[in-house]
Amino acid sequence: MRVVAFGTYDVTAHPRVQVLIDGLRERGIDVREIAEPLGLDTARRVELLKKPWLVPVLAVRLGRRWLTLTGRALRLGRDERPSHVLVGYLGHFDVLLARVLFPSATVVLDHLVFAAGTARDRGVGAGGRTLLLSGLDRLAIAAADVVVTDTAEHAAQVPARRRDDAVVVPVGATQAWFDSGARAEASMTRAADDGALGVVFFGLFTPLQGTTVIAEALRLLDRRGVRVRATLVGSGQDAAAVRANLAGIDPVDGTVEVTWHDWVQATDLPDLVAAHDVCLGIFGTTSKALAVVPNKVYQGTAAGCAVVTSDTGPQRRAFGDGATFVPPGDAEALATAIETFIDRSVLARARAAGRAVAHRFTARAVVAPLVEALGAAPTTPAR
Repeated sequence: MRVVAFGTYDVTAHPRVQVLIDGLRERGIDVREIAEPLGLDTARRVELLKKPWLVPVLAVRLGRRWLTLTGRALRLGRDERPSHVLVGYLGHFDVLLARVLFPSATVVLDHLVFAAGTARDRGVGAGGRTLLLSGLDRLAIAAADVVVTDTAEHAAQVPARRRDDAVVVPVGATQAWFDSGARAEASMTRAADDGALGVVFFGLFTPLQGTTVIAEALRLLDRRGVRVRATLVGSGQDAAAVRANLAGIDPVDGTVEVTWHDWVQATDLPDLVAAHDVCLGIFGTTSKALAVVPNKVYQGTAAGCAVVTSDTGPQRRAFGDGATFVPPGDAEALATAIETFIDRSVLARARAAGRAVAHRFTARAVVAPLVEALGAAPTTPAR
């Protein structure tokens, strides 16, 4: 089996693709990459939908990347042609090009994100744009032979006639997160001298992530006199509201201290997270929030943190006793859950429980169902 990972994905911005590539390689599969990052993250793409006059920016940039991808694909020798093509995350358009360039290969689409659902989650109202995005989702799925999703809930959104071609592969975490957790454990860098609890959140501050709930929980902890050192990493749609809410915390007399980082390099993020006691997941109440298990939950447990996240079906199935769950949107419950970790024995048990399940989400482990599906897929797909 020879696999080409193909498209405009960016493994630094979207580590899911790196997990798949690493996992396949660790299982002895030959994987080479033909990738030209587009340079537009999900937030920027949604912004383009809200401002249709900017869509030509996407078209021009995508066209340039496709010219380069096409040239690289055509330069492959006969003995380098892939039996399988893995189209990376956000590959709704790339899968169409892959289908043309590799007509005899089995095309695998990592359909982690449904375009229409993501747009609705980020404030794009119902109408022509979401209908077009729904059509794009269907077109992308139709071009693929194997459709990879991250949860059973997302697999259920695949059109019924193609559902047998859907494979659920958890998001997982790259080895860097496990390595950072091991280093932090060895050096005991999580322990604060003043006994304050280290809490970290990183993300794009979208409604799915429920960061306004996190802000309110931190205010509640401040009022209760709970010593917390919180680190918030990222920016996005709800960041301004979060900052406004946290502005009410007295930086001198308050018991909660908040440090902001608008951006942290992907290579530095695992060590930063591993230096904290608690990693926060997501707390949104949108339909999309109820259907995902986010990167940060896998990564937080891999880094050795106690993880607190929303009590949803996908997350509870994935982590069981390995995480602490609170109702979505409930700031009071989140504050109470965080407060319990002031007791270091409770914290130690939660971290140990997370480590006990984290090994199920290494790159090698999560790709097992994908490897099985690729082995069963025809080398020359029937059309």
